[in-house]
Amino acid sequence: MTPHRIAVLAVDHVVGLDLGTPSQVFRTARNADDQHFYTVDTCTPGGRPVRSTAGFQVLPDHGLELLEGADTVIVPGVNGDATRRRDAIEPEVIEALRAAYDRGVRVMSICTGAFVLAAAGLLDERRATTHWAYTDRFRELYPKVDLDPDVLFVADGPVLTSAGVAAGIDLCLHVVRTDHGSQVANQSARRCVMPPWRDGGQAQYIERPVPQAPDTSTAGARQWARQRLHESVSLRDLAGQARMSVRTFTRRFRAETGLSPAQWLLRERTDHARLLLESTDLSIDQVARRSGFGTAAALRQQLHQRVGVAPSAYRRTFKRKGTLLTPPVEEGPLVNKRR
Repeated sequence: MTPHRIAVLAVDHVVGLDLGTPSQVFRTARNADDQHFYTVDTCTPGGRPVRSTAGFQVLPDHGLELLEGADTVIVPGVNGDATRRRDAIEPEVIEALRAAYDRGVRVMSICTGAFVLAAAGLLDERRATTHWAYTDRFRELYPKVDLDPDVLFVADGPVLTSAGVAAGIDLCLHVVRTDHGSQVANQSARRCVMPPWRDGGQAQYIERPVPQAPDTSTAGARQWARQRLHESVSLRDLAGQARMSVRTFTRRFRAETGLSPAQWLLRERTDHARLLLESTDLSIDQVARRSGFGTAAALRQQLHQRVGVAPSAYRRTFKRKGTLLTPPVEEGPLVNKRR
């Protein structure tokens, strides 16, 4: 097996967390023989050290020549002049990114790395996203980009962008899922202690307080429900499994998950349906029944609301292995949609 080669391009004032995200996520993706699906290496202009925003310098093993042999290029978030001036990115970086794109390489950015891709002209007339706090500045500098600050990530053909910080993990896991299916992505997510798919749910800039851990968990009831997604599961059934009143269970469930029991159950059923669409040849009707939706129409409505595609289009896109993250043509750019 020849691993997919990923080049992480760091420029001055690189965001430390963003820089480590691709290596952390993609190196956890392995096959049944524990062989890695990806290699991840880091480069900088001229192979020189660059400053990070975390108070340390990055000493890379490679210069920009790394991009010449890459299958995917990832630009982590950046701070400083790169987010204030169009001409702040070195010409050699612009040239290397454009050359990679022209060769058909998949190009990605994490957080404000979108400023670097935009400076190279790779986001012109494309839909993209970046950290919500930089929206006005980005639009002022790059008015040709269709910027959507209300999603966690966007995949517009071979160019992918993510919002701030943890959204980079979401995007990397999504790429693993697209390249190698749900089982591999779920294993990677488990190794990273992350959910395999995080809903866009609300705009990325909405503040959500971290709930206090309750004395009694609803985890057992959630596990019980996951084993019965194809059955009718009521709120009273769930509360009974947790040995709580409905009122107490509902309050604690929302504190632990951020969702109501009904919203959580709908999400779990949708995720299970997606797994069945990716990993089996079951008919759409069978998938709908086994995931608890009952009818293909109900599954179609929920899947379209969740990810923007019908079940058949989702299967065509995600059942293929080893292809670029390219959504069905009729659906346009793929985004982690709001509900």
